[in-house]
Amino acid sequence: MATLYTAKVKAVGGRHGAIRSEDGLLDVRLALPKGLGGKEDATNPEQLFAGGYAACFENAVLHVARRKGSPLADEAVEVVATVGIGPNATGGFELSAALDVVIAGIGLAAAEDIVAEAHAVCPYSNAVRGNIDVAITVAVR
Repeated sequence: MATLYTAKVKAVGGRHGAIRSEDGLLDVRLALPKGLGGKEDATNPEQLFAGGYAACFENAVLHVARRKGSPLADEAVEVVATVGIGPNATGGFELSAALDVVIAGIGLAAAEDIVAEAHAVCPYSNAVRGNIDVAITVAVR
């Protein structure tokens, strides 16, 4: 694989610590969410993953639409990613994910086709495929 971009982020203190990117643009405190016994007074890895997945998936939708000759405006696509964490059968933890995609200005069949292709090209979708079931809903407005 030819790497097009590399992000480097340092974590100190785990879920009770902080993360900082090499360039300093990302500099965030972390805390446990209430559901895991924390105070929820800072962001957590699941929120960060959900934000990254939503943004990346939206861009994949825009890319696929453009490639199909039906370019969409950035604001025509909304993606809400929901990421959960829970125990697995071996005593560890696993993630769950759902993507709710809304596209304006096209029909439902076209939107579903674009989203299916976006799921095949999105790097986040490709990274989790086979490891996390991703539930996807598509709507139009």
